[in-house]
Amino acid sequence: MTFTRPTFPETFNLADYYLFDRLKEGLDNKVAVRFGKQRHTYRQIAEHTRNLQAFFAHRGVPRESRVLIVLHDTPAFVWAFFATLYHGAVVAMGNPEAPAEDLRYLVEYTRASAVITIPRVAEIMLPALEASDTLRTLIVAPEVATGGDVFEEVTMPAGLGGAFVAVLGQALAFGEKLRLEGAPPPKPTKRDDLAIWLFTSGSTGKSKAAMHTHRDFAFNTEVYAKGTVGYTRDDVTVSIPRLFFGYATGTNLMFPFAVGATTALFAERPTPAALTEAILRDKPTIVTNVPTMMGKLLDDDDSRRASGKPPLDFSSVRFHLSAGEALPPSLLTRFTERFKNDVYDGIGSAEMFHIYCTNRPGDIKPGSLGRVVDGYTIKILPSEAEGPGEPELPRGETGVMWVKGDSVALGYFQDRDKSWGTFHGHWCRTGDLFKLDDDGYLWFSGRADDLLKVGGIWVAPTEVEECLMQHPAVSLAAVIGADDEGLTKPKAFLVLREEARAALVDDEKAALLAGEIKEHVKSRLSKHKYPRWIVFAEDIAKNDRGKVDKKTLKDREKRGENPRGI
Repeated sequence: MTFTRPTFPETFNLADYYLFDRLKEGLDNKVAVRFGKQRHTYRQIAEHTRNLQAFFAHRGVPRESRVLIVLHDTPAFVWAFFATLYHGAVVAMGNPEAPAEDLRYLVEYTRASAVITIPRVAEIMLPALEASDTLRTLIVAPEVATGGDVFEEVTMPAGLGGAFVAVLGQALAFGEKLRLEGAPPPKPTKRDDLAIWLFTSGSTGKSKAAMHTHRDFAFNTEVYAKGTVGYTRDDVTVSIPRLFFGYATGTNLMFPFAVGATTALFAERPTPAALTEAILRDKPTIVTNVPTMMGKLLDDDDSRRASGKPPLDFSSVRFHLSAGEALPPSLLTRFTERFKNDVYDGIGSAEMFHIYCTNRPGDIKPGSLGRVVDGYTIKILPSEAEGPGEPELPRGETGVMWVKGDSVALGYFQDRDKSWGTFHGHWCRTGDLFKLDDDGYLWFSGRADDLLKVGGIWVAPTEVEECLMQHPAVSLAAVIGADDEGLTKPKAFLVLREEARAALVDDEKAALLAGEIKEHVKSRLSKHKYPRWIVFAEDIAKNDRGKVDKKTLKDREKRGENPRGI
């Protein structure tokens, strides 16, 4: 079947593509968003979007300026997201649970003209908000639990006030009044106008924004969400990653809206309990997942069965999506055998907006990240390659993956040097190490900057982590380099499965288990790859995207703050 590359008209806006076009299709009364017992239709979402945009215009929010959305997963996020796009401004998103320093950095870095957040975060941001010379309005929404009233009154923290501050419900009401009085709609945007900034994970410093246009998101939606994994109008989606993370912005907001489906939101921190409650309540057909949570769900199900409680019921789910970090084949096998759900593991990035290589319906190769999505082109080049035109490595050899596609970002804001190293016209140098097999499946070997040189030989931590997770006692593993009298050796941080944790109450038993796990790795991999130290942990630090936070582990190791291990 010949692939036809999707194209988009010159005048184009994502609010039309994802939201207003659903009204033209007669889906006014279709439920677009579930929030606990609440139901919000496409017509209601569209009205709130138009009202909030009118308020932006009244407050003088310039087109093409940034609107910073720092909200939990509530309907308010949805209105803020689409109103910003409709206005012709640029969406920037942040984690409301991020450290104070990071929240203030977002205000300063984005030079936001509008900030939409909750009172607690607004108070944290206050020094940066007061120092801003670009801020036109601060809109404060109540902090609510799932199903809570996002129109309820807000108690403003001390120091927040003045004409530039508005409560969300009042802003929407005032915007509706302006529209009834004849406020004009916004001017049209072009397909290559800036639409959304997507932040990198900040693995080597402060997060930088990859700048994307309107067409980038529509292109990936057409080729990946619709053309590859197959979102449909009957789907209900739930996500573990939060909406501020581009992975979830796509899978749990843009993609369901693009086909007239329903997204089910929950505001709480994503835990096995919160996800289980959401699945029982909303009966999703698509779950946006991450490998770390998949392991936790298996552990939670083990505990339930051991205590005589009903096991987890994922019978409504058509498939899970997995991305963001490596999915070990052993974990995939355990998960699919236990819950009888397919998992489509793939890889994407902030630089390309979303997933461009994935497993898919009827085509899953465990351990691989599947095949390239139609519309994208992949090359595996030597690590020293300076451009996409250099000769590709032979099939089966590991190198750096380069990807070409119409969703590639324009560059990083305020970082030309990093942009020149990453973006090469239509191509993006990912920095991820892969090999491409003879059948076109991609196999991940880690980040180029994560490799460890042990005894003069390169070691990929992901290979050691996968081997560790094949041990029956191990639920989660993270491997970094540690100093051994001036030499680098692998060090493993492990979370044990429920039934194995009893060994941790006794030092001798813990040492025996650590020795057994080391021998397990030695017997399966080259001996220089086994972890010289094992740290048993209750959990392993995650970043705000739900990935294992190796940057924090490495920084703590350098400062001598990590346990030495066994």
